[in-house]
This record gives sequence, C-alpha cells and structure tokens, in this order.
Amino acid sequence: MIDTHAHLDVCNEPTAFLVERARAVGVSRIVSIGTGIASSRAALTIAHAEEGVVAAIGIDPHQAGEPDADRLTELIELLADPAVVAVGEIGLDYFHDRAPREVQRALFDRQLEVASAAGLPVVIHTRDADLDTAAALESFAGRVILHCFSAPGLLETAAERGYYVSFAGNVTYPKATSLRDAAAVVPADRILAETDSPYLAPQPLRGKRNEPANVLHTLAVLAETRGVSVATLEAQIDGNANVAFGLSLP
Repeated sequence: MIDTHAHLDVCNEPTAFLVERARAVGVSRIVSIGTGIASSRAALTIAHAEEGVVAAIGIDPHQAGEPDADRLTELIELLADPAVVAVGEIGLDYFHDRAPREVQRALFDRQLEVASAAGLPVVIHTRDADLDTAAALESFAGRVILHCFSAPGLLETAAERGYYVSFAGNVTYPKATSLRDAAAVVPADRILAETDSPYLAPQPLRGKRNEPANVLHTLAVLAETRGVSVATLEAQIDGNANVAFGLSLP
C-alpha cells in the first residue's frame, strides 16, 4: 500500500520510526510532501534516507505572499533530484486566504509552467476555489493529482480531464457523506488514498496526530463505499499511484 501524501517533515515523531511503523502494517511506500523551499529540501532529505519514500516538492498557496514565492529558481534546481516525482503541493486556497487571490493564482500559474517544463505531474491543493483551479489547470497537459479531495464541485471536471482524485482521512468522518458519494463514483483507474499526515487522522483516531500507517483506515472506508474488497482497492490504488507519479516500485 502507498500513502500518496504525507508531510513527514512536520510530524512530531522521528521519520524513521513512522516509516517503520507504516511498513509493519503493509504501507511500504510514501510520498513525502514539500510546501516551501525549506520544506521541500526536508522532504528530499527524508526521501534519500528512507527506503520506499519519494518526494513531491513545491510552494503551496499559503506561501504566495511570502519570500518563498520568489524562489522558483531554487525549486527548479531541486526538481532535478531523482527522488522528485511531482511538483506539489501547489494550488489555490480561498478558505484561509493567507495571500491575495491574484498573488496565489500567479504563483500557481508559474509552478504549472515549471512542472510542464520538467515533465512532472502536479499535486493540487484547492479549497473554496473550484472555478479558478479548473481554469488554471485547463491548459496543463500533464498528470494532475487532486490531493485531499474536498471539492465535489470539481468532480465532473476531474472525470472529464482524467485527473487523479486522492482521498484523505476526512472521507471517514460521519458527516462527510458528500466525500463518500464522490469516492463511490471516481473511475477505478483514477482513485488514490493518502493520510495528509500529521493532519486529518481518520475517524477511529480523530483528534490525534496522523501518520502514514493510518492510510489503511481510509482504504477500508473507500473500499466499503465502492463495494469492493480492501485487497482489490489496495492493488488498484498502488497501480494508479505508479502511473500518476511515474513510479516503478512494486
């Protein structure tokens, strides 16, 4: 099993411990996420140190009004690292609005150009920004992963464009019926699962800090929602991740 999105650099416990605990329950691969230049460097350090860990690096929308937004040259240099499998997380966040929306959009557009030039997929953070996210991605020809999917309004666009849709622990919450409805209809070859560690622990562990091992809770709910066995969905998600991120590991 793979956890396609974990912020290992901000987890409290040592990365080696978290990776080993994940491996003990069958989670053998993790995509470590960078959200700024320092975070991206940390994600790469982790990927180099831990077997089965790769990195997606980028500057998230919360940093759009910060100095990191002007450090794309450094990001481009980091993308040459063979441990990098995607640009992200990048995108738009109109819920927290920590930077002006036009500034967020400018940074998003520039990183989409960087990803396109590098031939890498993108990992997208989008919140309360469905229309602008869809518009920004319209001309992007590479693979798109909608991380921590919480935008049912983007579901039709995702299906039409062949985007990958990744579900996190919040799909397990009792009131998250709209997310489970979405999970039930995502094409089988486009569904992914993640923890978004250390955030969004699944329902049995809600309120605690999340970790990659807990992706199995999300997998179980997704399988039940889709009416398939856990083993069937696990194999499907592993194969989908191989294609989405260009992975060659089993």
